Amino acid sequence: MASVTEALPPPNPQSGPLAWLRERLFSSPLNAILTILSVWLLLMVLPPLVEWALIRANFTAETSAECRAGAGACWAFIAQKYRLILFGLYPFDEQWRPLVAALILIGMIVASCLPAMWKPRLILLWVAGLVAVAVLMWGGILGLRYVEDTLWGGLPLTLILATFGIAVAFPFGLVLALGRRSKMPAIKTLCVLYIELIRGVPLISMLFMSSVMLPLFLPEGFSIDKLLRAQIAIILFAAAYIAEVVRGGLQAIPKGQYEGADSLGLNYAQKMGFIILPQALKVVIPPMVSLFIAVFKDTSLVVIIGIYDLMQSTKVSLTDPAWRGFSIEAYIFVSAIYFIFCFSMSKYSKALEDRLATGHKR
Repeated sequence: MASVTEALPPPNPQSGPLAWLRERLFSSPLNAILTILSVWLLLMVLPPLVEWALIRANFTAETSAECRAGAGACWAFIAQKYRLILFGLYPFDEQWRPLVAALILIGMIVASCLPAMWKPRLILLWVAGLVAVAVLMWGGILGLRYVEDTLWGGLPLTLILATFGIAVAFPFGLVLALGRRSKMPAIKTLCVLYIELIRGVPLISMLFMSSVMLPLFLPEGFSIDKLLRAQIAIILFAAAYIAEVVRGGLQAIPKGQYEGADSLGLNYAQKMGFIILPQALKVVIPPMVSLFIAVFKDTSLVVIIGIYDLMQSTKVSLTDPAWRGFSIEAYIFVSAIYFIFCFSMSKYSKALEDRLATGHKR
């Protein structure tokens, strides 16, 4: 009878930490050189950065002079200005309202990511949530003071622009993608013209046109709010790109899927809704989420038309003469906020892709 030691398989020399390092970092002379250079760069940059950001940083200074006396980062500036950065010009004593509104928006987005919530009740949740956000931000009822949207700003405004932009542009983009692949020449031509025209124009130009040119074409005495004009421009811009992403997914579906749906006697709506679109959307999860991340970041462009989003609020906080010279800390703080949201969307898209098992992995 063989002993337990003899029954064990021999150790695999191709596994273990050393094998992983050799395969990943030193698999070729070029990779070895790049690895050594990367380690050298980290050793040169990381210690001074940690010393500046943490060890010598000032977290409790009451004045800018105290911060300038030190040699590290002045995070006390964030402590003094975080409310202006996060909420813009919203009345100081009412800033709990945009805070709650932002938490509601984030909560609805998180709930929409849970498979258990993918039911008709999710629509009711969004309707109730959007009503609550509108009541909190505008006020004027339930004893809340009315606040014009010209005073909105900071993170809640960025979330509103991004959430409404993506939520409205997505179904619009689906319709455009289906229209571009339509066999009806008039509809196909209109969709192609719209998509190519919008994709050929920068978002900055669309924001300028919505802010400056659009009022010139409206009837006298009729006006559209500046925030609404910016929101419409973001929706129209995002819809064109979503349409192209979805069209790529539709083209990736084998022809046999269309023929199989036709053989079952399904009409166009049933074929697209139950057979084609679910498969196409699974295929385009990575580029679609990348587009959503781009839309979220592109909302910062509304700064050029005077809307106080997160970036504009940060710039305003830097104009205080008593706290000038700390732009690095301010932009690191804002970058961290953008990174948290964008990284969360990226990780969720990866998890969703794995969960749905698209069948297109290599």
